[in-house]
Amino acid sequence: MKQATKHLLAVIAFHLAGMLVMAQQKPNIIFILTDDLGYGDLSCYGATKLHTPHIDQLARQGIRFTNGHTTSATCTPSRYGLMTGQYPWRKNGTGVLPGDAALIIAPGTTTLPSLLKKRVTKQA
Repeated sequence: MKQATKHLLAVIAFHLAGMLVMAQQKPNIIFILTDDLGYGDLSCYGATKLHTPHIDQLARQGIRFTNGHTTSATCTPSRYGLMTGQYPWRKNGTGVLPGDAALIIAPGTTTLPSLLKKRVTKQA
């Protein structure tokens, strides 16, 4: 996945989390995380070989982001950063890992999903 796309997704996720914390009602959140998706891979941005009608519809009905950045161009560190809000390259063991690797986020660590879950649980 290109760096701009990964950063864009991180920015969207943290803005959604912030909006959730401030909201009085439970919002619906759609979280889309992709690997190796570039700016030119979506037809709403001009791709002609690939057609992405559902993403195009979201773009027509909402905001189109055209500038983004990320902490990493690889999946493990970018996902670690997204989940924890920490810069992955400052922590050992957050490089690209195999599917059977040990946990790199310790149980009980505050993560984006745990923050969202706390907020939803408070409102229930």
